[in-house]
Amino acid sequence: MTVPEVLTPGVSAESERRVLVRIRGVVQGVGFRPFVYRMASSESLRGWVRNESGAVTIEAQGERPAVARFLIALREQSPAQARVEEFVVTELSPGPCEAEAGFVIDVSRQQAVPQPAIPADLATCDECLEEIFDPQQRRRRYPFTNCTRCGPRWSIIRRMPYDRPRTSMSAFAMCGACAAEYDAPADRRFHAQPIACPACGPQLRLLTAAGQPLAVGERALRATTDALAEGRIVAIKGLGGFQLIADATRAETIRALRARKRRPDKPLAVMLADLTEVQRYCRVSPQEAAQLTSPAAPILLLPRLETPDGPPLAEPLAPGNPYLGVMLPYTPLHHLLVRDFGRAILCTSGNVSDEPMAIRTDQAIRDLGRIADRILTHNRPIVRPVDDSVGHVVGGTFQLLRRARGYAPLPLRMAQTLPRVLAVGGHLKNTVAIGLGREVVLGSHGGDLDNARAVEVHRRAVEDLLAFFDFTPECLASDLHPDYASTRQAEHWSRQWGVPLVGVQHHHAHVGACMAEHGLSGPVLGIAWDGAGYGPDRTVWGGEFLRCEGARFDRLAHLRPFPLPGGDAAARQPRRSALGLLYVLGYCRPGPPLDTWFATSELRPLLQALGRPGLFPLTSSMGRLFDAVAALAGLPWRVSFEGQAAMALEFAVEPDWEESYPIPLGEGMPAQADWEPLVRAVCEDRAAGLPLSRIAAQFHNGLAELALAVARRGDCPQVVLTGGCFQNRRLSERVHRCLSAAGFEVFTHRHVPPGDGGIALGQLWLAAQSHKESLHVSGNPR
Repeated sequence: MTVPEVLTPGVSAESERRVLVRIRGVVQGVGFRPFVYRMASSESLRGWVRNESGAVTIEAQGERPAVARFLIALREQSPAQARVEEFVVTELSPGPCEAEAGFVIDVSRQQAVPQPAIPADLATCDECLEEIFDPQQRRRRYPFTNCTRCGPRWSIIRRMPYDRPRTSMSAFAMCGACAAEYDAPADRRFHAQPIACPACGPQLRLLTAAGQPLAVGERALRATTDALAEGRIVAIKGLGGFQLIADATRAETIRALRARKRRPDKPLAVMLADLTEVQRYCRVSPQEAAQLTSPAAPILLLPRLETPDGPPLAEPLAPGNPYLGVMLPYTPLHHLLVRDFGRAILCTSGNVSDEPMAIRTDQAIRDLGRIADRILTHNRPIVRPVDDSVGHVVGGTFQLLRRARGYAPLPLRMAQTLPRVLAVGGHLKNTVAIGLGREVVLGSHGGDLDNARAVEVHRRAVEDLLAFFDFTPECLASDLHPDYASTRQAEHWSRQWGVPLVGVQHHHAHVGACMAEHGLSGPVLGIAWDGAGYGPDRTVWGGEFLRCEGARFDRLAHLRPFPLPGGDAAARQPRRSALGLLYVLGYCRPGPPLDTWFATSELRPLLQALGRPGLFPLTSSMGRLFDAVAALAGLPWRVSFEGQAAMALEFAVEPDWEESYPIPLGEGMPAQADWEPLVRAVCEDRAAGLPLSRIAAQFHNGLAELALAVARRGDCPQVVLTGGCFQNRRLSERVHRCLSAAGFEVFTHRHVPPGDGGIALGQLWLAAQSHKESLHVSGNPR
């Protein structure tokens, strides 16, 4: 990115030059002030550098050539984790500086409104990693080793500017040795705010599941690896919350964890020692390797090798899944555990399914004591929960599926200045967002709002963002669904604060998120496919083709609606979606597959209710169509998590099979995409014995052809692919390829998830357009 430099003229002298430099962006917590100090000192400049709210400010004076070289170095040699958005140079009259004897790091100042200047938490750097395994170093095997290039940031800071007293490290007074490093300009820990060592920093404690102490320090670490070797489950306090870890090669241990966590089938991630170890189990492209080893260190979904070259991973880790969620160690504690244990470690969020992640030891004892056999904790407080990020490479592009550690709260740069909008997100995979000028801060992944605890975590996440950035919204944005907890909370705040609330249709928000990410103003064709979203016509939308421009949308086309027996219950029972389709087609005679899916006592009342219009919601959901086709094709008709049936259908696809099922597009606006020929063909092919792989391929191929048909009719050269269905790698690549070949410019998500984790950005962006245009976000609900 080309950083804009703004020069403000002033008075100059012949031999010396004095400048005031203000640098905005992600410039705190990345070693920027120490970098400035070293550059200024190397040029014998006089002056100071300090953190301010959302910026680093510098005043420097010296010989003209030296100042010129200094400014070039600031622009071209800044720390790797810095992200400079604005570089303003003001010429001053040469004269006495505040520190005539040399250059100093000045006391930080809190000014105006804080801006997003803090980086996300950073994975352990190579220098710190080498240090913790060097017997000659005083931080040998210290689990909290860090420097200006790595370590905790967002998970420990309480307020800006970023200085130790404003972090959860404030309770730990530096020892003499750490203080000397902190004050030494040549040291990489020069002004490293979380600096610590065994003598003065946080310490480990190992507890029983009931909270009774077992060991501390190095003995706690050794006892933890012994527990893993014995097949025990351990809850560990990580960077942004507790995690559950276990031996990834022991099937019985993983089955026990699944039963206790109430997560019977959803894939679990594995932590491997290094990239070489990952390549023993998975195919890894150069781009994927770069993401894995980046300071963000996300969980990456990688294709498994058919014949791995390492100790076999247990089948219950990711049953029936050709991909493996892989992460590398990203804290010294993780590195020590993986190195000491010597095998792959299962690593998953420290919570009971559908509950918030624990961040305090008392929470871990209360919630995780029912799952873990041991609890490894420490005394560095976690200020806010930060879960692990998840991503994959699709079509050659890295795409986040869960935006959290390593990415939050890095700001997203917008194409235009936005009003001060607070967006509260959706109901599932919730995130919240605030607009700060031309930047949007998207909070860390917060999970589903299905219970009181989760709703309370959501409320605190909003209040945390508002307080941290001293943010007073002039507008609120929420989903249109009146029963979402996030919507109800937004309504409460709207009344309490006296600010307008803009309701944004769910799929419009999906499209808006991608438009905001790419700086698109429209018109675009937004193809938004997911499980469910409240429609203005009070039906359940989900297979949508929207023409979007500014704050407005028109519904160009959608899937033909069908009844959804049991409503939300269908998300985990594909048989219900299939029943809705079969009922419309008149295929509800006794016999297979209905007598396989339902007992007579279940089926009879469902059929009776289907015969009474209005008892069950109508839906145009692509996610539910995926579920129905999966059940009709012979895949499991009951699942334990939403999307499981669709994933199985994706994984079943025969890659080189090019035939497709017909999904004719009707006339009018909105046009209906008729699934009836598709469903009839699936039933016939299943009865004729066509392999599942070909049924799955023909379904995916048919959807790509449908997308192309609507795009040609919609006459928008730019097409956005969004919604949870486009987490399906095969679908996303097939639709993208089909549209691109026909000359359309196709946009997909990169920095925010295509699923509901990106909804808040879309809500904010569309509400901002609405607020600026002084109209409501509205659309054609036909």
